Amino acid sequence: MPRRLAFALMLVLAGALPASAAVKASDVIQRAIDGFVRPAYARLHDHADSLAKTMHALCQAPSQDNLDAARAEFSGVVDAWSVVEIIRFGPISENNRLERMLFWPDRKSIGLKQVQAALAGKDPTAADPAQLATKSVAMQGLGALEFVLYGDGAGQLAGRDDAYRCAYGAAIAGNIEAIAGEVANAWTKPDGFAALWANAGPQNALYHNGTEAVTELVGVFINELEMVRDVRLKGFLGAKPEADKPKQAIYWRSQNTARSLTGNLAGMDALFQASQLGDALAPDARWMAESVHIQLTNGIEAAKAIRGPIDKALADPALRRKLDYFSLVTSSLTTLIGTRLTAEFGLTAGFSSLDGD
Repeated sequence: MPRRLAFALMLVLAGALPASAAVKASDVIQRAIDGFVRPAYARLHDHADSLAKTMHALCQAPSQDNLDAARAEFSGVVDAWSVVEIIRFGPISENNRLERMLFWPDRKSIGLKQVQAALAGKDPTAADPAQLATKSVAMQGLGALEFVLYGDGAGQLAGRDDAYRCAYGAAIAGNIEAIAGEVANAWTKPDGFAALWANAGPQNALYHNGTEAVTELVGVFINELEMVRDVRLKGFLGAKPEADKPKQAIYWRSQNTARSLTGNLAGMDALFQASQLGDALAPDARWMAESVHIQLTNGIEAAKAIRGPIDKALADPALRRKLDYFSLVTSSLTTLIGTRLTAEFGLTAGFSSLDGD
């Protein structure tokens, strides 16, 4: 069963509008699928395919230029993944794909130790994409590849002194490409998960009505805002500078921390706009939709201003204020969406503008 939020959700339009003016749950979900989910996963697959090819080229002809190219492609995948990782249900939740794509946080460094052990022991099975896919989830995703490309000893990838490290990295890249392809394909199947989400009904095994389907959609914003703020950001940003933990930041080695935060909010904005969820608000509440867009845009711009090593950003008062502002924006959005928007989309004695058809 898909994740359920604590609230019951039914979208309503205020006023005595005819039932024919209702906004259908199925339309909202279909717009989310066609306008955001499918193109976002397709983009991820394209970037992952480019990364796999670039890693192969690096292994075939080690050089600093090819290493730089592989690192650039890695950042491109981080960007594409960060946009679409807000969708944590459906095909990505099957076969441990989510954890295989990104095992994080690794609070006890279990994954890091496994990656380091594979590199030290030159485990041949880890360099085989097929066998790697059956190993620990921590060894086969973006976190593992980041260490290969940026961790201790990564500079040897520019030469021929550590062919194993490159082979392992290429296997990881191939695994990431395979996962991205599987998920992208699963979302395009006419009888797959997308059809279940967009066609709620009594006979639907996952979504029995439009309320449940849209609850899943709204839950993306509520749950991901909490994740971005409380897990991603506050995992390294302390209440005071002395409490900062820059090496707890996601993608700190590759300097992609802020890129990840940017992508997460950009994904939320794209999903909100694509679904046109705001159209189901009462006319006098439409300002909420515009406010969601404005605040997400402000958060995106704050994160975009932060580039380079995250420890240096934390030590820069101006950039640190950007991170504090990013936190405030996500808190404001949590209140706006999780409290005010859901209250507006509350149970009512009147008809539902999301009629579940």
